[in-house]
Amino acid sequence: MRIERLEVYQHDLPFAGSSEGAVYRVSGGRTFTTFDATLVRVVADDGSEGWGESTPFGATYLAAHAAGVRAGIAEMAPSLLGLDPRRHDRLNEAMDRALVGHLHAKAPIDVACWDLFGRSVGLPVCDLLGGRVEHRMPVISSIHTGDPDDMRRRVAEHRELGYLGHSVKVGALDHEGGPALDAERVAASLADARPGEYYIVDANGGMTVESALRFLALVPDGLDFVFEAPCPTWTAHLALRARTGVAMNLDELATDDDTVAYAIATNAADGINLKVTKQGGLTRSRRQRDMCLAAGLAIPVQDTVGTEVAMAAVLYLGQTVPVHALRCVLDTRHMVDASVGHLDAPVVDGGVVAPDAPGLGVTPDLAVLGEPVAIHG
Repeated sequence: MRIERLEVYQHDLPFAGSSEGAVYRVSGGRTFTTFDATLVRVVADDGSEGWGESTPFGATYLAAHAAGVRAGIAEMAPSLLGLDPRRHDRLNEAMDRALVGHLHAKAPIDVACWDLFGRSVGLPVCDLLGGRVEHRMPVISSIHTGDPDDMRRRVAEHRELGYLGHSVKVGALDHEGGPALDAERVAASLADARPGEYYIVDANGGMTVESALRFLALVPDGLDFVFEAPCPTWTAHLALRARTGVAMNLDELATDDDTVAYAIATNAADGINLKVTKQGGLTRSRRQRDMCLAAGLAIPVQDTVGTEVAMAAVLYLGQTVPVHALRCVLDTRHMVDASVGHLDAPVVDGGVVAPDAPGLGVTPDLAVLGEPVAIHG
């Protein structure tokens, strides 16, 4: 089996509620209303195919942007044609030789090849990544920044939908209300917390050490949460880590094997948020999953945003993480007003299970996606 061609599709994903004026807000005044998705279909010479996706969270979240995904794929494609899509490590080595970095461009190709492999042997991707753990994975919401009472309302809405976890965004600039406003946001969002719920307070790297310490000093005592990605640099994060006993997760700073290894070596966090696209796909995510498990770290499995294809990759990776280590999975589907296909993975009793279908269990509707913006091969 050899890769015959790569088809690249572009699709806009409006933020859920943006038609009513809703805006997704995170630290540093960053706002989003639409996300630019790139979907990739890898087709083999025997007709086998698989799908992957990369949908960056705009161009100000990580060193990643949608046009860069498609440019990166064009750069790598000639080196991938003719390779066996089932030999994932060799495929990733070929991508690395063709293009340094740009994991967000490599992720959809890698994921598509896992999907293709699963379809070709009739197995769900979780069985290929180490084997299914038989449990319902708790689902976490994404509560963007806003008025404290409105954030409390949105947490309640997601609780009613069955969500067991909530990722509460913080990181107000001083002129917006600063640490005092963020403390109010957290107090309001956790005001109705119930036993068994899990809370992440996520700054998306938008705080200085000073603002983070001021925020933590103002948060009411007794609130149970994990502080995620408070600072934008390793220097700042490690300085804050040394000055507080609050449980911390890494996200934007832990993007590859090297930074995950560094986080473990420096005791920089108590958990690492594995986002499939940010980590560079399922091959690298699988390796980093095992590094985290060996180090005893908690593992949320997420992605930045995306369609059912991105969600499927999250589900199948999350389904391989042991119950004691998995904190949550993020349902990207609730973040956008768009659908490209059916994924049989409903949220039930606060959790979700990856389907038994071969591959990723979802095939995008070409009538929705339209014509490819590029074909390589």
